[in-house]
Amino acid sequence: YQWRHTKDTRLSKFNQTEIKAMLGSYTKVLFVRDPFQRLIATFLQGMGSSPSFSSFVQDVLDSGTHNTSVAWTPLVSLCRPCLIQYDYVVMFGFQRQELGHLLRRAGLPVDSRLPKFTDTEVLWTYRWLSEQMFSELSVQQKKQLSRFYRWDLAAFPFSSSFLSD
Repeated sequence: YQWRHTKDTRLSKFNQTEIKAMLGSYTKVLFVRDPFQRLIATFLQGMGSSPSFSSFVQDVLDSGTHNTSVAWTPLVSLCRPCLIQYDYVVMFGFQRQELGHLLRRAGLPVDSRLPKFTDTEVLWTYRWLSEQMFSELSVQQKKQLSRFYRWDLAAFPFSSSFLSD
């Protein structure tokens, strides 16, 4: 299907037989991150024009699932985990361990190719940030965010997410 595949071609442009054949020839890796942590990272990177995290979250909620940024769109809308059988799902915060496993499975040397991750520090920092940012939100915003990301929370093991409470 090389003749139909370009940089801008979406999977949806192919029929089911072509999609199955293409996806069957790849090792499919999905990188996932707690949706609340994605929101925090997006806000901290200045991708929203809101002055506070609470107003940023309200902007996200007001936009709904239409015309949303990829930075905060629910993952199940982006990667279709119910339709595509991913070979690996790598959780944010466990990259060093899981990428090392992937490299070994591919027969590649782990130490020379793997960047230095500090997974435990990243997890602790995001836990602290999540607590601070979550406390800024109203009860209604918390409920709306949990509903907005309900399919992500159901599809992936984000058991420690503030949104799964």
